[in-house]
Amino acid sequence: MRRATPLLPVLVAALLLAGCGSERAGSPGGGAGPTPRSSVSDPGLDGVRVTGVTLPSPSTPGIVAAYSPVSAAYEVVNDSSEALTYTILFDFTTAAGQVVTNTRQTVRQVEPGRTVRGTVDMPLLTGGGGDMKVTRAKVSQVTSVLAAEAPAEPGRCPSSGINVTTDEGDAAMGLRVVGLWLENCGTADYHVEGYPQLTLLDEDREPVDGVSILRGSGGITTAVTGSDDPPRPVTLKPGERARASLVWRNTTQGGVAVNAPYVRVRAKSGAAPVTVTPHLDLGTTGKLGVSPWQAEERRQLR
Repeated sequence: MRRATPLLPVLVAALLLAGCGSERAGSPGGGAGPTPRSSVSDPGLDGVRVTGVTLPSPSTPGIVAAYSPVSAAYEVVNDSSEALTYTILFDFTTAAGQVVTNTRQTVRQVEPGRTVRGTVDMPLLTGGGGDMKVTRAKVSQVTSVLAAEAPAEPGRCPSSGINVTTDEGDAAMGLRVVGLWLENCGTADYHVEGYPQLTLLDEDREPVDGVSILRGSGGITTAVTGSDDPPRPVTLKPGERARASLVWRNTTQGGVAVNAPYVRVRAKSGAAPVTVTPHLDLGTTGKLGVSPWQAEERRQLR
């Protein structure tokens, strides 16, 4: 007669085996613990605030877990009467508030009275700062433009067939130069001649008074090539670009310094306006120089 196997040793062995190979749900690599999450009490900035931070999952010694970035949850509240597109600068910091890195996020077409929520990942650190533990995130800068006047999303072309953007610019010894770019993203040639038409706007997107917009460098500098060249007709074929330069100094003497974070741009008379955000720190100089549109130089392939 076959003897029955005692149940107790079998149950003990099964429990031991299960314990050795168990994984927690959502724990990559089999050794990582739960992902720490923390809520944030953040007053925010201009309707945008961080609501929570997710930190990387801790890993068991000897086991390499999959990369899990620091991320921040945020919300955008549009309490204005018009649809807005927001560009937000998020700082990722240590517990002491030291900024380790930052990144920008654009939230498009937030309708009046609406709240939009999202998450943003901390950029992967490639240089110094890898030994600094990031535990917090904050909103450090917000710009919001009328959604109908925002530069087009990368890879898309507005109905006007042209897109207007700015570059990062250059700054030296108080001199500022920002490139204003006009791209023909449409299907037909686009003709322009002369200077872009500019309206400087303050933090509330209201026109700035007391600043003269000068054609050419306006005596601000002679170091910007082409800024004082006479305007010439420019024809942009689909895919081609033209550039104009914004030139100013941020010198501050007597009086109140002027800041114009927004500039409403029309490529030419009658063109649809586009609002860009070069953050003009004009000091007390009272003037901004603008060059004429010039076709982008084409490099010869060899």
